Amino acid sequence: MLNFAVVAGSGRSNSQSAKVARFLRQRLLQLQLTDQDSSSLIDLGLAPLPLWPAEDSGPWNLYRQQLQAADALLIIAPEWNGMACPAIKNFFIYAGKGELAHKPALLVGVSAGMGGAYPISELRASSYKNCRLCYLPEHLIVRRVESLLNGPEPAGEDDRRLRARIDYDLDILAKYAQALKPVRGSIDMTTPDFANGM
Repeated sequence: MLNFAVVAGSGRSNSQSAKVARFLRQRLLQLQLTDQDSSSLIDLGLAPLPLWPAEDSGPWNLYRQQLQAADALLIIAPEWNGMACPAIKNFFIYAGKGELAHKPALLVGVSAGMGGAYPISELRASSYKNCRLCYLPEHLIVRRVESLLNGPEPAGEDDRRLRARIDYDLDILAKYAQALKPVRGSIDMTTPDFANGM
């Protein structure tokens, strides 16, 4: 059974990003891509990380264990003022190759309006360099998030289409996770000359 870590990247408690994260984790279970014991939800709004570097890293030790156990990740990134929010950027300052290297990740942009693309672009450009996370060529954008993914059944055509796309992307993520397991195991990540990306 594959192990997934779902990261709700909002710094707000009870956020729409956390709602999306819970929905995605539930779909992983329903599609039998994982089980209850092989998936975890990291909600940066409920247990925020202190601004790095911090002497007391707060919940990072628990997050580190969940990320190390994961075969794949889902990164939910809300758009704040046209940018990825500070909580998810801070998360990537903590996360290193020991937790994330050569693991596939699905990026999910979240917007209250018609945005959501900028966090995808920003994280693809700047979050993977030192941690070596492998973003899928697929991604999701949940626009008008407050009206979507609220119940067991779709609320309308936009909700139905998004749910179909979610299932498609989760299947792809699971295939990447399976394929990258032996790759990750065969790479020596202890070489000090190449500790950071270029």
